[in-house]
Amino acid sequence: MSTDTITFRDRLSRLTFRRAAKLLGPEGEQLIHAGGRYEFDNLDELVHLGDDHFAVSVGGVQVTITPDLHRPKRLAWACSRCDGVCEHVGAAFSLILEEKTALGLAKAPDLEPVAALSEEEATDRALAERAQRAEDEPMRIRAAEPGVLWTDYAVTNTLTGKTYRVALRSFDRYESYCSCPDFRANTLGTCKHILRVQRSMRKRSTRKQRSTPYRRTGFSVALRYGEPIELRLLPPAELDASTRRALERMHRGPVTDVHALLRLVPKLEARGFAVRIHPDAEAYIERWLYRDRIAQTVAAVRADPARHPLRTGLLNAELLPYQLDGIAFAVGAGRAILADDMGLGKTIQGIGVGEFLARFADIRRVLVVCPASLKGQWQREVERFSGRSAVQVIGAMAERPAQYAGDQFFTIANYEQVLRDHHAIGHLEWDLIILDEGQRIKNWEAKTSQVIKDLRSTFALVLTGTPLENRLDDLYSVAQFIDDRHLGPAFRFFNRHQVTNEKGRVLGYRHMDEIRANLRPFLLRRTRAALLKELPPRSTEVVRVPATCEQLELHDGQKRIVASIIAKPYISEMDLLRLRRALGQCRMVADSTFLCDKIAPGHSSKLEALADLLGNLAQEEGRKIVLFSEWTTMLDLIEPLLGEVGLGHVRLDGSVPQKKRQGLVDRFSKDPDCRVFCCTNAGSTGLNLQAADTVINVDLPWNPAVLEQRIGRAHRMGQTRPVQVYLLISDGTIEETMLQTLATKADMAQAVLDPESDITDVSVNSGIDELKRKMEVLLGRPEAAGEDDAQKRAVAEQLERRRAMEETGGKLVASAFDFLAAALPVRDQADDALSAQIADNLRACTDQGDDGRVRLTIDLGDGGALDRLASSLAAIMAGAPQGQVGSREAVRR
Repeated sequence: MSTDTITFRDRLSRLTFRRAAKLLGPEGEQLIHAGGRYEFDNLDELVHLGDDHFAVSVGGVQVTITPDLHRPKRLAWACSRCDGVCEHVGAAFSLILEEKTALGLAKAPDLEPVAALSEEEATDRALAERAQRAEDEPMRIRAAEPGVLWTDYAVTNTLTGKTYRVALRSFDRYESYCSCPDFRANTLGTCKHILRVQRSMRKRSTRKQRSTPYRRTGFSVALRYGEPIELRLLPPAELDASTRRALERMHRGPVTDVHALLRLVPKLEARGFAVRIHPDAEAYIERWLYRDRIAQTVAAVRADPARHPLRTGLLNAELLPYQLDGIAFAVGAGRAILADDMGLGKTIQGIGVGEFLARFADIRRVLVVCPASLKGQWQREVERFSGRSAVQVIGAMAERPAQYAGDQFFTIANYEQVLRDHHAIGHLEWDLIILDEGQRIKNWEAKTSQVIKDLRSTFALVLTGTPLENRLDDLYSVAQFIDDRHLGPAFRFFNRHQVTNEKGRVLGYRHMDEIRANLRPFLLRRTRAALLKELPPRSTEVVRVPATCEQLELHDGQKRIVASIIAKPYISEMDLLRLRRALGQCRMVADSTFLCDKIAPGHSSKLEALADLLGNLAQEEGRKIVLFSEWTTMLDLIEPLLGEVGLGHVRLDGSVPQKKRQGLVDRFSKDPDCRVFCCTNAGSTGLNLQAADTVINVDLPWNPAVLEQRIGRAHRMGQTRPVQVYLLISDGTIEETMLQTLATKADMAQAVLDPESDITDVSVNSGIDELKRKMEVLLGRPEAAGEDDAQKRAVAEQLERRRAMEETGGKLVASAFDFLAAALPVRDQADDALSAQIADNLRACTDQGDDGRVRLTIDLGDGGALDRLASSLAAIMAGAPQGQVGSREAVRR
């Protein structure tokens, strides 16, 4: 079987609930759920799974699922009783989704204890994992020089569609190079692509090739991707004594003085040596020089931001001192995270960073990636505060590439567009990339995160009030975009900082002081608490409401479902779906039974308490309220209450188009009769609701970040009145547990992000990591991804340039000797014998590749020998008779 073949079993293994429902059509979800009522007591008797079909007896009815002959990537089915899609077919798909492990389509996860490993054990495990992936994953390898061992290779992983350049220089670690992100970040000196090439070339090369080390013919300035990263000057294989003395020991270890290196390069070139500075080393040198050059300017700003001229001269607005300080911090770091609390003016600081870099680093192209709801706000504020050109990316996919490539200073796109357009923008050069609401890339395994991290720019800025939402993984993922090495590779970071129990469940995190120290150079966070003098006071009141008997009855039934799923030794995708649904039902019934059973009018003590609270607030003249609920159905129940107490309102939820949202904000802000802004979490980010002085949270979100986002709509810079916050909690429900969970998560955020914190260890009460570990492991091979053509072309161009240089050099030498043969006297018989002897000796220095081309390898000694040979050949060809001019012109071409 070809490594790229996706079998029928693979497709069933990777089948998800969403895909199955889509395959079955509009009623797919209902049919799969309905099919779950059928019992399959004896799978061995009722089910047959072959290499090209799945057959099951559903209540005496035979259902068969096979590959679709007309659409190879789809599945076909047949029911012995019904035509088309039916409940029996839904039951067959439900069985596959429920029983993948029993059917041999998945295996139980390894639940052995995951204790902290030693540094050596963690490294060995990381190397073993990469070696296994090198063996298992389908890859195509193309050599720049077929038949040559120590050369460059283009390696395409068909699972990801990515092509990377591997420079093979040895079978040892740290001696070769790969352009993939993992090689840059893992500090191991190898990766799965290098290991795959090494494995392949061990089989295909000769013993002589393997025993002959790679010989560098000139100097190279390169990076050594160990721990830490090092800039190295790599000398040629042969070096004369005077040149060695001129190097001043720089070639023996890492280069610590970049200025000295740059002074040395022209001296080496004057001696006749070729010096190649690799692209990643060049970028490293440029960053070093930039920081060295900008350091004094940044230090002057941060020393006294309140009185620095840029406070009023940088933008068309007077910056607050802490805002100018934040701008200077980000500019000094080059790539930074600005993690101020909500409402402290991160957008204007992002614009200020762009303007500062335009003046002091001559940047010209900035890409802003933000939620779709904030694109208009970004454009308005860019034009207002900086006067720079700004374009929102809009329209159909075919129209957008030209918009990215325009000559505007700011290009503003939303995350979903970047995900869809990554092939069109991946090759573009950006000077600065700004991620607004950067917590969108908190899941490091998500496609959006991977695409965003593939974008390349000299400078980068992440704006987020919540870099850490639920787990330490969130912060690690965001930090990877800024610097994929600064916190170390994932295997080492989590082994060092996670605390697990004997079953591998994450109980907490340790050595927080080390994380804070590592974050300090590129993460800056200012809290409202630290800026209380510039913010109005804020008070929070928890309103506890006893749940009704009907609410508790429904709640406890769903709670038992949660307990039964968690108790299972491992869980399937369907278990996870049921778990999420049951938890959601627990949260909804804490508001009203109507949200769960849709039986009017529903039972809800919380609505009664809310009616009393709104009635009291309605009596206070000038009171303006922002009211949040997670569910639109709850807002449907609340809106009649507002009418009863005489409070005019507007409503914003996910169904309101982006272009109409600002109009709702304007009406709430300017109309004295519009006193309540009702919204779901769609209104928790990006909206400026300073007109409000009260925030009511009818229900709680899962994490404190979202809660702070809600409150930050009103309690923010520019607010002149005290802000009152209400949290409505149903006693005896999941909301009580959520209060404690929110407090724990807030403690962890403080321990990691607050540079003044002295907390080193934090306990957590979340089982999400354990649930992830308990997920069954799918066995089927995923479908091959479409190749990233832009990246593949870039690697191919690098290899082609090298091949062309070598071929041209070969033609140059051949042409010179053709001329000598024509210019010298006619040979006699003895000359032919001597020629044959010389040819035999030269053949010992040649290799013939798979393409039939012959390559001559000779040792030229020091670098000067190559220059002397070139000078001699040029002199010979310059004196060629008229008949040989065509050969010289051909060589030039």
